[in-house]
Amino acid sequence: MNTILLDIRQTIIIAILVLYLGKYLTKKIKFLQNFNIPDAVSGGVLASLVFGLLYAVFQVEIEFALNIRDLFLIIFFTTIGLSSKLKTLLQGGKPLLILLAIAVSYLFLQNLTGLGMAALMGLERPIGILSGSVSLSGGHGTAIAWSPIFAETYNIANALEIGIASATFGLVLGGIVGGPIAKWLIVKHRLNTKDQDENLTIGIKHQEKDVIIDYNTMLNSLLVIGITIGLGIQINYLSTLIGLRLPDFVTCLLAGIILTNTIPLLFKRFPWPSDTPSLALISDVSLGLFLAISLMSLQLWTLLDIGVSIAVVLLTQLIVCIIYTIFLVFPVMGRDYDAAVICAGYSGLTLGATPTAIANMTAVTAQFGGSSQAFIIVPLVGAFFIDIVNAFVIQRFLTLIS
Repeated sequence: MNTILLDIRQTIIIAILVLYLGKYLTKKIKFLQNFNIPDAVSGGVLASLVFGLLYAVFQVEIEFALNIRDLFLIIFFTTIGLSSKLKTLLQGGKPLLILLAIAVSYLFLQNLTGLGMAALMGLERPIGILSGSVSLSGGHGTAIAWSPIFAETYNIANALEIGIASATFGLVLGGIVGGPIAKWLIVKHRLNTKDQDENLTIGIKHQEKDVIIDYNTMLNSLLVIGITIGLGIQINYLSTLIGLRLPDFVTCLLAGIILTNTIPLLFKRFPWPSDTPSLALISDVSLGLFLAISLMSLQLWTLLDIGVSIAVVLLTQLIVCIIYTIFLVFPVMGRDYDAAVICAGYSGLTLGATPTAIANMTAVTAQFGGSSQAFIIVPLVGAFFIDIVNAFVIQRFLTLIS
């Protein structure tokens, strides 16, 4: 096995090429365009297939510099926080609580589905949980963190391989199903999107022309992002002193919310970047590069380790997720355009990761119009609450099956 290690510069270059590839595929393939598949998803999945072929045929493995990916994630969530106005946050209060209740309930359903299918397929019960909220709602990080427990306590020798493969499956499918779900809901229910003329939180509408992004607003956005990240890191440092360890991107999101709702009031002449095309562009680029690196670095050959039985479990999880999103999430969230966008995000969130969810919503809103409510409540539920609750849910299920 030959391993090629790429540095940060090379990783970014390939990620940009992957985004260009995704944009080209979206332009040429009507399905990708009509059903709002994110460019980073289509390009990233194809790139990972190419790298998978290199591994299978030539025994060459490409390793990317993933630390730059994590920096893009921090920048992205910082821009989300900077776009979160107090008025929108207050409006999102009740929907936030509703979506949180829905998401927490689904953690239980996801694990019950995993356990039921594991029993049906003759698998050990812990595998049902591993292929449930551990790897799907939790993603790669949670799967890696919990795998040693499944291996040591429950004698699942290949727990790490199953967890990573399941998380990979979820990340890919989560980025594919969100757009089609939203498109189907919008068309079927004839949802009113023509009034969705608010500025996009991320990116620029497809039909929008002559968008002005000047030197001063771009420089100002970069300055504010840098200051906000610094504050977010300090908040994280203070939180660790009281025993609460959070990911940097969560505290940077919080720092952005704090600053964007205080500084413009205290310093009215300071040109705050919220609602500017410059901040939306930085947000779009950082999200795109993060997802491109995440997807192109997927080791798809790990999917070979899951076997037919676990593949059936995961396919069942996909079907349950789609049904739950369409027939519960959409009506409970209001049956309107915002609810459809939230559904695009929720399906990505519960199968893959928060950035996947937001990429789904970005693709939908770029075609149909803005939904500030969706971009407030989905990141808060996915990036903050769910990871915390999921740890307790996983532990509870493991206790029950012991």
